[in-house]
Amino acid sequence: MPEIPEGDYESGKKVFKQRCLQCHVVDSKATKTGPTLHGIIGRKSGAVPGFDYSTANKNKGVVWTRETLFEYLLNPKKYIPGTKMVFAGLKKADERADLIKYIEEECKKPIS
Repeated sequence: MPEIPEGDYESGKKVFKQRCLQCHVVDSKATKTGPTLHGIIGRKSGAVPGFDYSTANKNKGVVWTRETLFEYLLNPKKYIPGTKMVFAGLKKADERADLIKYIEEECKKPIS
């Protein structure tokens, strides 16, 4: 697997606002069209209580890490065939790394 760039928080914040915020939050336990991303690092796929995941997502059994998110965000439908997530993915490695950095840092904060 290629080395994952460190990522930039501010750039990741922009990516999140532009590409993720319409379906996800990272600062609370709330679910929108997609599950909360707070606490995603170290969490098993399909594991947010109360969110109606696809069978494919629940059965994938992946634990989300920088590495698995980096691969997933390239092409979610290829990584988890049958996922409900309609996001096409982020082709640029730097954008994926920036987004992961932002999510990692936000997950360290207490939720409201």
